[in-house]
Amino acid sequence: MISAVRTAVLLASVLGASALWYLYIRPQRNALFKLAGPPVKTWFGNHLAHISNAKVSCRVYAQLERRYGRIVRFRGVFPWEERLLIMDPTSMAHIVKNPDIFQKPELSRRIIGDLIGTGMLSAEGEAYHRQRRVILPAFSNHNLRGAVPVVLKKGMQLSDKWGALIADAGPSTTTIDMVGWINRVTFDVIGLIGFDYDFGAVQDQTNELLQAYMEMFGECTELKPGWLPLLALYFPAVFRPLCPDHVAERCKATIDRIAGQLVQEKLDKLNHDEKNGCLKAGNDLLTLMIKANLDPSVPKAMKLSQSDLLDNINTNMFAGHDSSSLAVTWTLYLLARSPDVQTRLRAELLAAVPGANSLEEMIDDDLEGMHPRLLAVDLLHNVVRESLRLIPPIHSSLREATRTDEVPTGSPVHLNDGSIDEKKSFTVPEGTFIHICIEAFNLDKGVWGEDAWDFNPDRWDNLPEAVSKQPGAFTHLLTFSGGPRACPGMRFAVTELKLLLFVLITRFVFAVPEGIEIIKVNKVLTRPHVAGRVKEGACCPLLVSRYQE
Repeated sequence: MISAVRTAVLLASVLGASALWYLYIRPQRNALFKLAGPPVKTWFGNHLAHISNAKVSCRVYAQLERRYGRIVRFRGVFPWEERLLIMDPTSMAHIVKNPDIFQKPELSRRIIGDLIGTGMLSAEGEAYHRQRRVILPAFSNHNLRGAVPVVLKKGMQLSDKWGALIADAGPSTTTIDMVGWINRVTFDVIGLIGFDYDFGAVQDQTNELLQAYMEMFGECTELKPGWLPLLALYFPAVFRPLCPDHVAERCKATIDRIAGQLVQEKLDKLNHDEKNGCLKAGNDLLTLMIKANLDPSVPKAMKLSQSDLLDNINTNMFAGHDSSSLAVTWTLYLLARSPDVQTRLRAELLAAVPGANSLEEMIDDDLEGMHPRLLAVDLLHNVVRESLRLIPPIHSSLREATRTDEVPTGSPVHLNDGSIDEKKSFTVPEGTFIHICIEAFNLDKGVWGEDAWDFNPDRWDNLPEAVSKQPGAFTHLLTFSGGPRACPGMRFAVTELKLLLFVLITRFVFAVPEGIEIIKVNKVLTRPHVAGRVKEGACCPLLVSRYQE
């Protein structure tokens, strides 16, 4: 009996001490608690649902900025997890320019690594720099021009498929889901550009490697409900064995087997060619990575292992097809909602490339030569920039401070006691999670104007002065991040988007079906869903008809 009482007293003391530390001591010692932020109404309450909800987040950001300024403290997943939401351009520029201080959290790296390995999306430090050095040459201007015929030919294949669907439907207009079809064409493009492999996804979806990728990527976009999967993310050593992911494991085994064979075949061929003095030029990413490894001037420590090669194939498949597919899909949707802009764009494209309807008759050199002409179409560039601004495929990203840092700010810092700190900086303690809210910067009315939430490509002809202070690697947008870790495939992604738009807009007319509302849902990336049918998965049905001159 006495032992039980002692145990109860001990337990009560521990709980009391924990509560005292959490409620009184910790807030006084942690610099984050000096910053203003929304209150939490319940013990396990948090603000993530609103901040991460792509359907309402732009309004949430505006409301938070009005009440608490551009540096906002908010509650994360657990009661002890305070995070930062930063909407100040000066502060964000500091964060993206210092990736060694502000790294992707181990939690994020583990989620990505479990699915696609330790490629550039999940690598940090020396591993990241080694991989980036090898991969960057694949996105040179020379290789970019070589990719133009690949993208155009796949766009033409998609055009043929859509033409057949319209003919089979009988009427001149039919409804086509953009998500599924655009996904297929970008899979084909990144397969050829990434490792010289044609999935044939536009024609059919029976390829074993394609099915494994699609199933695995579909798995990673659906967060499993319940506390157990969440705890497995935060405390993998204890809880992960209780909820194994058999689908991801099976898909990864298939990918490693088939992609591993492709790597070995290409490696054997390059070794054979090198020994015979006839090393042929290859512009796909895999060939360039292997060639970099064969270069005797590269130190052994900087070379990539076969595991690194596989991980970066998977990384580029994921990053190269999914985000590109969504960028094309959202742009077509925005143009469908803006028929006047769509008509103007079609007219300018046809004027710039008179042979747009006879691409099938052109050889690769002719197709490649179209790229400079498309670059000169200002409205196309404006449409692409405006689409990537308004609906960035990546809604937000997460960073963790690896050490305590004093971060500069261009705006006053609101404090928890209602006062304002005018020193133009704030302290970020080690271990703090920071949300890089891409949408918050891209849709800031204080920067882009009162029509910031509207699709207006013409805004790019006369930008407000404040836009020039925005952080970002692509035309003052944070869509491709910024600083040393900006997306290495940014130019390729923009080029692919422009080329596919060129093929599709000059051949088809797009409209939004009556009675259907498309909403944004944040599932790893910002995906379109039909309102009221979110459980059915990503979908963007548009009315499509052939363009008649």
